[in-house]
Amino acid sequence: MATNKTVFFMIGVLLVVLGVFMLAPYIMQLVYNENNHSFISSAFVTIFIGILFILSNLEEEFKLNLRQTFLFSTLAWLMVAIFGSLPFLLSPEKFTFSEAFFESMSGITTTGATIITNLDNSPKSILLWRAIMQWLGGIGIVVMAITILPLLKVGGMQLFKMEGPDTTEKILPRTIEVATIIISTYLSLTLLCVFFYWLFGMSIFDSISHAMTTIATGGFSTHNDSIGFFKNPNIEITASIFIVLGSIPFISYLKFVKGNKKIFFQDFQIKGFIYLILVSTLIMFLYLLFINYESNVLDKVRISSFNVISILSGTGYVTDDFGLWGNFSLIFFLFLMFIGGCAGSTACGIKIFRLQMLVIFLKNQIKKLFYPNSVIINKYNNQKISDEFINSVIVFIFSFLFIFFIIAMLLSISGLDFLTAISGAASAISNVGPGLGGVIGPDGNYKTIPDLSKWILSIGMLLGRLELLAVLVLFFPSFWRN
Repeated sequence: MATNKTVFFMIGVLLVVLGVFMLAPYIMQLVYNENNHSFISSAFVTIFIGILFILSNLEEEFKLNLRQTFLFSTLAWLMVAIFGSLPFLLSPEKFTFSEAFFESMSGITTTGATIITNLDNSPKSILLWRAIMQWLGGIGIVVMAITILPLLKVGGMQLFKMEGPDTTEKILPRTIEVATIIISTYLSLTLLCVFFYWLFGMSIFDSISHAMTTIATGGFSTHNDSIGFFKNPNIEITASIFIVLGSIPFISYLKFVKGNKKIFFQDFQIKGFIYLILVSTLIMFLYLLFINYESNVLDKVRISSFNVISILSGTGYVTDDFGLWGNFSLIFFLFLMFIGGCAGSTACGIKIFRLQMLVIFLKNQIKKLFYPNSVIINKYNNQKISDEFINSVIVFIFSFLFIFFIIAMLLSISGLDFLTAISGAASAISNVGPGLGGVIGPDGNYKTIPDLSKWILSIGMLLGRLELLAVLVLFFPSFWRN
């Protein structure tokens, strides 16, 4: 019988892993003579607490039932965010707890919203830790999206479950097997990205930091001007390519390794994602022509594609303040924020496949109006879609929009103006990072917003990253009844 001991044992393991990763920024402190002990102290506390969790929750057999799986998926991210904030709290940069937790949650959820105002002069150890947090968050959500979320039947995610029985009692062995292949792929893409960034002129530190946040589609940068700091078209093209690679479902890489060499050309979701990038780039390119944006044609194509890919994937890198391009760009990018990338990737938002399923459903409903006696079967990727799948997608999209409006209203109550509240809510729940307007737009950050707003946004990030329903179900009393 599955118990909560398994949940806390696994959280203990995660904390130990998190503590070990804190040693990398500590080494950076030694290299750059940053005379403080924030990371070694944080690592000691995190590893110690993690070991206590492990030792106090040992069992002969580790199993998870449905309830424990829901509980673990939320507690894991919350605990990692809490302990991940320790280096910020203990740093000489004097973060408040609200700021430290916000930065940590933004990192682990790969959102990319930041409260740091002077990245160019920030300690290297802090910059590296932000990148590591996003990198860990990226691989974490990929593994969860492939192994856990489908079993929870969250918003149609069951379409992407791996081969095996539909039960969580045996989830751990399969998770370990799948995670091994996924982590290898993730690490390979990261190293390849590091190489190309370095080849095109980044320092080794910037290459490593940006590669981690690129593959994770997180968007944390080491400079105030983000990717625009480098003023290098090759770096922008490299970023665009690897963001797309990080936004592709990692289950496709898994299938490719197992012998399906045509998966990238056959998958309905991947094709939809690429088509959306091409169409959106064309729209933005034509708009830049219309407003006489000062650049040549090729630069307009590059700028359009980079910003479309960055916003659509939820990465949030910027090369220019698109808020100055006019109201159309604001509305267009807000629209892209909601859509997001592919399910089972590091990308965020509603996800391409849900919108595709919704379009298929609506199209078939219209057909029934004309042919009421016909038998119409909903299919996605040559798989029959049950009514359960369709219902879960509709419920998810409704919940997503409902929570978005709730967050926006709460942000307005906390003191934010209309544009900041709306874009901040969209940015948080879609895990994009920069919002719109002068406060949290591409040229701003979240430092000056009230602490209450930071906490509201932090909750929004967590909800968005864990597909809403996986978190909300914990607040229903029936969930806790035997």
